Amino acid sequence: MAKKGREKNTKNKAKHSRLMDQKKNRKKAEEALRKERLKAIVQKANNEKT
Repeated sequence: MAKKGREKNTKNKAKHSRLMDQKKNRKKAEEALRKERLKAIVQKANNEKT
């Protein structure tokens, strides 16, 4: 017998997808920030060397 009312799990799936997207975006942003900091450190070291 089919379930009446709302579809099963659609709300939880949407919430999970949103949270996972947030997590991916946060990780990507942190990685980019780390890369920028490293570039700045390397550039500073190169400037001091010459």
